[in-house]
Amino acid sequence: MNKRVKTNLFAFATIAIWASAFPLTKIAMLHFEPGVLGFLRCAIAAVVLLIIGKIKHIRLPQKKTDLLWFLLAGASGFGLYLLLFNMGIKTLTSATSSLVLALTPVLTAIAAAKLYQESIKPIGWCMIGLAFAGVVILLLWDGLFSVNGGLLWTLSAMVIFSGYNIISRRLSAQGYTPLEIAVYGVFSGTLILFFYLGPGIVELSSATLPQLLSLLYLGVFPSGLAYFFWGAALSLTERTSEVTNYMFVTPLLSALLGFLLLGEIPSAGTLIGGGVIIGSIVIFNLKGK
Repeated sequence: MNKRVKTNLFAFATIAIWASAFPLTKIAMLHFEPGVLGFLRCAIAAVVLLIIGKIKHIRLPQKKTDLLWFLLAGASGFGLYLLLFNMGIKTLTSATSSLVLALTPVLTAIAAAKLYQESIKPIGWCMIGLAFAGVVILLLWDGLFSVNGGLLWTLSAMVIFSGYNIISRRLSAQGYTPLEIAVYGVFSGTLILFFYLGPGIVELSSATLPQLLSLLYLGVFPSGLAYFFWGAALSLTERTSEVTNYMFVTPLLSALLGFLLLGEIPSAGTLIGGGVIIGSIVIFNLKGK
């Protein structure tokens, strides 16, 4: 199996798992508060990845300065990201939340163009502008003074996660394996949210079985194994965008799962704004780089 095939398999596996996180997060948040859910997801993922890391004999961070980068990875990919994501999805459907986060590869491409000299053609910049116009449609569909706060939180999560992609690429270039990046990132994310331990114990004690099962799934798969797969894809590719491009598939999968699991039906604003976003991202992927 060549490197390109491996990259595509890892990237698609990640996206499929992450798409399931949108409706299952809404189920878990019927009981858990945003910060508590973020902490518990990180803690479960940390246990899973630390066990795998122990079996695989991962190395300790090689330099003291790398600890800061792992801390930033933990904040942007786990702790702060999950807090913002959870706050956003409280008032959004799975489809709308995933549409906003589908902009991550666009923002990542802009950062990579500056840091790694990955070029963007003029049509690519046009599509970037059009994609964000789609976000404006989502934000203002119901009127100028009824901007959904959930969208603003989710936009913040998108910006944060774009930083995680760049930091992961940097750590990979320094010789760290995908597993090492995922292990130290999720461990750092758990530390960042550790002050939610007390409330987490209280909320765990009164959770129902479906809520506990959704929490366990979110911790093991979207917050654990998926990050390992994502890191593996980023470490194999020569262009960051070849991996992050897969994120535009997430809204389609999450919307389907949201309908099947929660009975969610996308609004007209979501369909129009989402169509603009997805269309611009597809053209950006095909013609913009």
